[in-house]
Amino acid sequence: MTISYTIQEKYATLTKSEKKIADYILSSGEKIVHSTMSDIREAATVGDGTIMRFCQKIGFSGFSDLKIAIAKEDFSKQQEDSQESDFFDKRTKTIDKALKTTNQRLDNNKLKQAVQMITEANQIYIFGVGSSGNTGNDLEAMLLRVGVQSRSVIDPHFQAQIASLLTENDLVIGFSLSGRTKDTHDSLNIAKKNHAKIIAITNYQLSPIAQLADVVLQTAIDEFLDGASLAGKISQLYLCDLLVQSYEIENNVNTIELRETVLRSILDKSLD
Repeated sequence: MTISYTIQEKYATLTKSEKKIADYILSSGEKIVHSTMSDIREAATVGDGTIMRFCQKIGFSGFSDLKIAIAKEDFSKQQEDSQESDFFDKRTKTIDKALKTTNQRLDNNKLKQAVQMITEANQIYIFGVGSSGNTGNDLEAMLLRVGVQSRSVIDPHFQAQIASLLTENDLVIGFSLSGRTKDTHDSLNIAKKNHAKIIAITNYQLSPIAQLADVVLQTAIDEFLDGASLAGKISQLYLCDLLVQSYEIENNVNTIELRETVLRSILDKSLD
């Protein structure tokens, strides 16, 4: 039994306000997994209590529980639709789509702003947790190759401590596909209060993390159940690569000389 069927079956038992929520969810389909309570409140002009009662009437403990069930249902359908023979083609297309969509969402003016912020920053820190934290580590290494020293911090407690010491001359680059990662948001919020500059690399322009940023570079991954997927990682890394390459071009970085210096330092550490 699908969730749509359950809602339609119980539709007659819903109040007028609850029916507004039902209509919104039925018309949104699987896209509802990216909505928040605030989105529902605004779209259906109802309160939080009404949303909770609606969710409970159709068999869920709350809105998050409902979103997870919808995401699971959609994910299962996609798995069923995929035959074993086209599995590899499908994964390739998913990654290709992530790259193309990321490129389509790219705002060149914002990219230039981000490069300028990196150029002018006194200190650069990179915040992220989980898979996004790993991407932050990758960006730190990529920036180092063009002569930019930064520090990736994946521990939320250290992030908060560092953020509390930042000034208007410092920069934080924050990673979060959803734009709603609480640890990252809390740390960026502290940095914002200290007037540090913020670049957010996230999927949603109106997400809480994006709202804190001076510049937003958009990723392109809508997999609610698979946020740490390869497609999401590639979307983030593609933007990192563009950011670093743009910095290199804008600042006339002599990468051959830099790479030679780095290579020599590595060779010097090799055993004969």
